[in-house]
Amino acid sequence: MNKQEKKPRNEEMYRAILTLKTVEECMRFFDDLCTVTELRAMEQRYQVAVLLEQGNIYNEILERTGASSATISRVNRSLQYGADGYRIAFERLKKEKEEETPQP
Repeated sequence: MNKQEKKPRNEEMYRAILTLKTVEECMRFFDDLCTVTELRAMEQRYQVAVLLEQGNIYNEILERTGASSATISRVNRSLQYGADGYRIAFERLKKEKEEETPQP
């Protein structure tokens, strides 16, 4: 199989994720789905994305997360040229936080 003939993605798994209602349910699902190492890697990449979005520089991110410069670079590339998945999540989390904050 060449690289252009990619295996179709399992859309059902993503639909299953969308059925989860709480952070705890989501954590339990991913605990069952992933190894500890896979989870730590995904959590670290997300933390790197948050720090990049906040304007932190590579050295600060490296120090705070322990991520390699290759990981930081890969996440930065995703933020700049990826499918905008991080942006969608960041914008929705920001909106949620604003809605939760009481207005004076």
